[in-house]
Amino acid sequence: MPEGTLCNKLTVDTKEHLDSLLADKSGKVYYKEMNDLEVNQKALWGIIQKTFRSRFKTWLEICAHCGLCAESCFHYTANNGDPKQVPSYKIQSTLGEIVRRKGKVDNDFMQHCMDVAFAQCSCCTRCGIYCPFGIDMGIMFSYLRGLLFSQGFTPWEMKIGTGMHRIYHAQMDITTEDWVDTCEWMAEEYEEDWPGLKIPVDVESADIMYTVNAREPKHYPEDLAEAAILFHLAGENWTVPSEGWEETSLAMFAGDWAACKMQVETVYDAMERLKPKRMVVTECGHAYRATVLEGPYWAGRKSGQTPVESIHYVEWVAEALRTGKLKIDPSKKIKEPVTYQDSCNYVRNGGLGHFAREIMSYVAEDFREMTPTKEHNYCCGGGGGLNGIGRYREQRNIGMKVKRDQILDTGAKLVISPCHNCWDAIRDMEEIYHMGIRWTFLKPLLISMVEVPEHLKPEE
Repeated sequence: MPEGTLCNKLTVDTKEHLDSLLADKSGKVYYKEMNDLEVNQKALWGIIQKTFRSRFKTWLEICAHCGLCAESCFHYTANNGDPKQVPSYKIQSTLGEIVRRKGKVDNDFMQHCMDVAFAQCSCCTRCGIYCPFGIDMGIMFSYLRGLLFSQGFTPWEMKIGTGMHRIYHAQMDITTEDWVDTCEWMAEEYEEDWPGLKIPVDVESADIMYTVNAREPKHYPEDLAEAAILFHLAGENWTVPSEGWEETSLAMFAGDWAACKMQVETVYDAMERLKPKRMVVTECGHAYRATVLEGPYWAGRKSGQTPVESIHYVEWVAEALRTGKLKIDPSKKIKEPVTYQDSCNYVRNGGLGHFAREIMSYVAEDFREMTPTKEHNYCCGGGGGLNGIGRYREQRNIGMKVKRDQILDTGAKLVISPCHNCWDAIRDMEEIYHMGIRWTFLKPLLISMVEVPEHLKPEE
C-alpha cells in the first residue's frame, strides 16, 4: 500500500520524523501525499469490531433524525442553517457510513470524513444536551478522529502535535531543562517586585502541584510568573514538577489514543512521585478535560480518578477569594461592563460554571452574562484543535460569528476567558471582525486588583 514519507500510518516517534514534518511548510507535501494514501480496509474494520461498543452502536441506531440537535451546533447557525451542518447528519454521513460499509471506504471518503470531523465539529458536546436521546455527536466525532488517525488521515498540524507529545511529553518542543530554566528565570525576573517570590520545583508533599499548558513556558512565560505571584500572595505551599508539568493533549484532538495515555501518565507519575495534596490545572479547558476527566480512563485507572484530587484554576481562584487568601481592593474592581467565556471542556464536561460566577461576584461591578450561558453557552469556535489547523481557517472564522454576536449583544468590551483556546479564538475574532473588544486571562486581572499585604511589598 503506497504511503508517503510524511503522510502515512506511522506514529511520529523520532525527532527526525518530527523535524521532517515541521520542515514541510503548511503541509504542502503532506497533503499532496495524502491524495495517494490507500485505506487499509481490513485493518479499519478490525479496529471498529474491537472498539465500536454498545453505546456507539445504540446511538447510531436510535437517532430519530428529528433535527433537534441542529440549532445546538454553532456551525449550523453560522452557516445559515445549512442542513449538512446538522450534527446528526454529519455523524451519520461519516462514521455511520464507515460502519455500515464495514470499513470498505476509499481515500476520497476518508478525506471527506477528516474535513467534517475537524472543520465542522469542535467536539464541544453541546449537541448532547439537546438530543432527546442524549446522543453526543462530539464524543462520536472524537472516536471518528481516532479511526482517521489510524489510517493516516489527520491534519498536518495535528500529526505534528502528536509527535511533540510522544517525543517531548508536551505539545511543544520543550525539554525538562528548558522548563526548569524558565521557572528559575521567571522567579528571578519578578522577585524584585515581589520579595520572596519563588517557583519551587519538585517539592514533595506540597499542598498544591501546579501544572501548565506548554504554550505558557514557550510563548507566555509571564503567565507562569503570574501564577507564582498569586500563590505567593495566597500563602500557598506549592510546587511544579520538573517532569510531568504539561497538561494539554493535542493527541486527544488528533485521536492518537496511545499518545494520550503516554502524555497523561507523565503527569500522574509526577503526582505519585511528589505526593502533593492536590493538583491545580492552569487556565486551560482541554488540559483539564484531558488530564482530570478523560485521563484516568486512558491510563487504565479503575477508580476513574487522578492519583490525587485535581481541580481547574477557576476552582482554586474561587476558593482563594471565598476563604480570604486573596482579597480584592474594592476600589480596583472592574467598573466597566464585562462578560465571561466559559471553556466547553470545563463547563459542560466538568460542570464548573458556578465557580466562574462566584469569581465575578468578587471582581466585577457590571458583569453581563452571554445568552445562552453556562453549560448552554456556545463554543468559541476554536476548540477541538480548530484554532491551529491552517487548512480549515476559513471554516473556523465563519463559525466564530456566533460567539462574536454573543459578545456584542452583552454590550461588554472586556471578555474574561480562562482558557487558551478560547483566548486565542477571541483574539483572532477581534482581528477579523474588528469588534472593539479586549480579552484577558484571570491571572493578570487578579494581580491588578488584589490587596497586597505590607510584608509582601517591595521595600521602596
